[in-house]
Amino acid sequence: MTKSISFAFAAVFGLSLASTAYAAECVVNINRTACAGKEAESYSKCGGSKSCDKTEDAGSEAACIAAAKSNCPNSRLDITKSKVVKARFDGKQLKGPFGGSFCAPNRPDFNKCK
Repeated sequence: MTKSISFAFAAVFGLSLASTAYAAECVVNINRTACAGKEAESYSKCGGSKSCDKTEDAGSEAACIAAAKSNCPNSRLDITKSKVVKARFDGKQLKGPFGGSFCAPNRPDFNKCK
């Protein structure tokens, strides 16, 4: 009886360890530059602040970089002039190719303010 209880305990304990995955934290920082007079609307995605952090699901540095890059597109051309997007993975600052940012400053969807 003792052996079967020990085996059952080990099996259950082993399964719980196997199902526990290490989840690293990916934090993407988005810093917007608003078109003149459009600050309130541009910064609304960050609760009224020019810059904010957003936690993303990412299991690797590469996935965190992809998440950062996915925040670069600018669909509000007459509201947001540009963005600087940086990321940290598991506390380590990731280096984007554009002065630390993952968004190219000469993107065709930047600098379109009227």
